[in-house]
This record gives sequence, structure tokens and C-alpha cells, in this order.
Amino acid sequence: MEDNLSIQILDYYSWNIPDSELGHGLLLKTSRGNIKTIVHQSEELQTDKAIIWVGGAGGGFEGPANGMYRTISESIKNTIRSIRVDYREPNVLSECVLDILSTLSFLKTLGHSSVVLVGHSFGGAVVITAAEFSDLVIGVVALSSQGYGTTTVANIAPRSLLLLHGGSDTRLPSEISENIYLYAQEPKEIKIFPGNGHGLRESSKEITLLVENWILKILE
Repeated sequence: MEDNLSIQILDYYSWNIPDSELGHGLLLKTSRGNIKTIVHQSEELQTDKAIIWVGGAGGGFEGPANGMYRTISESIKNTIRSIRVDYREPNVLSECVLDILSTLSFLKTLGHSSVVLVGHSFGGAVVITAAEFSDLVIGVVALSSQGYGTTTVANIAPRSLLLLHGGSDTRLPSEISENIYLYAQEPKEIKIFPGNGHGLRESSKEITLLVENWILKILE
């Protein structure tokens, strides 16, 4: 991260999410452009716990494992606030990290003190890089992560780290997560899913349950 990068939230608005989506749209107006997010929470929710979800280099809200982000966000919306973030500038690591930090800043104004970051592919590097810059972050999940942008993974500690990867990933081989795990400090966990490709679709139900349970344990 370059030292001269900074971002400020100037305002926030609602926006109309696609009919196919669940949750409600929240647009963060920042000094570097607008960040579109989808928030999942019950109307009466009062909590200091949250999750930020980000996708791969192409951005968007979907995530891997057959819509796992949406599935988990809806499952826990009565106790934990979830924010799915679409990057302002997809595939630009420093700008995407700033998107995470802006969302964390917004959550802090709502009184949040415990946040888990989840990222897939390119997003794995985004959440690994962003984690050390906020005291709110207590856990990081990197799914099918790329290697570029993860050299600071040791700085995540003492926060918890979970690495998941498909053993048949032809885009980003599972050895990448194994190397990230090697350089990370405890507490850390890794699991490779044989027969799964980059999108982790083949074992989506198992992976969704694992991630949800891991996050609930970290945020309990």
C-alpha cells in the first residue's frame, strides 16, 4: 500500500439492487468515487459484529460456492450484519483495499468492534492486505486466493486466518494457499477440497457450512 493513499466517506445513500438479489442497497460516496454495497440485516438488528464480503478481480457481489456470500448473509442476518462490496476499480489492489477500509470506517460509525473479512481469488489478497490496517478486524477468510498481494500475511496475527482452496483449481493452483499458510502466523487454518475448481462449486454446501461456522465461532 502506497503511503499517500487516502479515502474519506462523504455521504451515503440507498440504491436499487437487481431484482434477483436479496438485501438492500447502500452506496458509500467517497472522496475517490462511489462504492456500491448490499447490506443484509434484520430491521431490528443491534450488533457490534459484522462481515465484509468481496469477490474476485471482476468485482460484483456473487462470490464463489454457488452464491455462498448471499446464503450466509441471509442465514445470520438476525444476529450479524453483512456487507457485500463491489469494487470501485476492480483488479486494482490498492483501490480495492481502500474500498474495504472505507466500509470498515462506515461500520465503526455504527458501533461495530468485531469484523471478519472474506475474499475470493483476487479478493483473498485484498482482505489479507486490508486486515492489518484496522483494529476492527478479528478474522480473515481467503478463498482460492491469488498469491500477489499476500506477502504481508504474517501481519494478520493475532487475528485468525482461514484459507480454503480447490485441489483441482486450474486458474490459481492450491499451492498458492499452501504457501500463504506457510508464511502466515498462528492462529491459522487451511483446507484443500479435492476435485474442486476455482469457484468451489463442487463442494459448495460443505464449504458454505464450514465458513459460516468458522465465522460464527470467531464472532461469538
